[in-house]
Amino acid sequence: MKRFGMIGVAGYVAPRHLRAIKETGNTLIVCFDPHDSVGIIDQYFPHADYFQSYERFERSLSKLSLLPETKLDYLTICSPNYLHDSHIRLALNYGIDAICEKPLLLFPGNLDVLQEQESKSGKKVYTVMQLRNHPSIISLKEKLSRDNSGKKKKVILTYITPRGNWYHYSWKGEKEKSGGLAANIGIHLFDLLIWLFGTVKYSEINFSSNTKMAGYLELENAEVSWFLSIDKNDLLKEDVQKKSFRILKIDNEVYEFSEGFADLHTKVYEEILAGRGMGIDDARPSIELVYNIRTAQAIKNRENFHSYLRGIE
Repeated sequence: MKRFGMIGVAGYVAPRHLRAIKETGNTLIVCFDPHDSVGIIDQYFPHADYFQSYERFERSLSKLSLLPETKLDYLTICSPNYLHDSHIRLALNYGIDAICEKPLLLFPGNLDVLQEQESKSGKKVYTVMQLRNHPSIISLKEKLSRDNSGKKKKVILTYITPRGNWYHYSWKGEKEKSGGLAANIGIHLFDLLIWLFGTVKYSEINFSSNTKMAGYLELENAEVSWFLSIDKNDLLKEDVQKKSFRILKIDNEVYEFSEGFADLHTKVYEEILAGRGMGIDDARPSIELVYNIRTAQAIKNRENFHSYLRGIE
C-alpha cells in the first residue's frame, strides 16, 4: 500500500484523485487546502490529517520524511495552475514522487530546470493527461498506426465543455494564474492531437475570447481546425442533453469522446503505479504549444476557419 499526500483537496478535480487513490488500494495520509470545504475526505479517507495552513502542512511532510515507514510515496497536486511548479518542487525536496494535474507548468522555459531537479532528487514527476487512456482514443490511435497511406488527415476538432459565471471570477478566469482557456481547458485537446498526429509544424489562432478559442494546426500527419468553448450556447448547437461535446472528425469519420472523460483517473494511477506514467517529456510538446497559442495574435484566415467561427468572427 502506497502512502499519499494531496494539495488542493477542496478543489474541483480532487474527488477524482481521492477515488483513484482508494480504487488502486492505497491510502491518503495528509492533505492541504486553504479552503476548508473538505468534507469529501470522509467518503474516502476519514482518518487523513488535514491542514488549512501551508506552513503546518509542510512541517508535517518534514516530520513524515524522517522515517522510512512514515514517509510519503506520492504527493498529488490539484492546486491552481500557477502554483504547480512550486508544489512539484516541494514534493521533490522531500524525496516524494509528484502526480500533478494538467497543465504541469505554464511556462515551457521552466521545464528544463524542473527536469534537472527531478534528476537530482531521484524521484519522478508525473502528469495527468487522461484522454490518452480513453478507450475510444486508444482504438483510434491503433487504427491510425495501421494507416500506411502517407496522406495527411483532414481533422476538425470541436471541444465544448460549459462553465458557469463563477469560472470567470475564480483563479481559472485569470490568464496569469490559469494560463487561459488553451492551458486550463484545452491542454487535453492539444496533447491528444500531438499524440495522435505527430509534432507541430505550424500553428495559428483565428479567434480568441474569454469563453472560446479557435485555430488551425499543421501537424506531422494532419491538418487540424479546432474549436474550444466553455459557452453553453455553443453546446445548444449540438445536443442540449449533453454536459459536454467532444468530437474529432477525421476525413469523413466521426469519433466522439464526450462520455467517460471524468472516469479515467484510476487508470492514470494504475499506469503510474506500474511504472508507465507520463512525465515531463510527455507533457512538454503540449505545454509549448499552449504557451505559443496564449501569446499569439489572432489571424483572420478564413481558409482555415472552424465552421463554428462563421457568424462570430
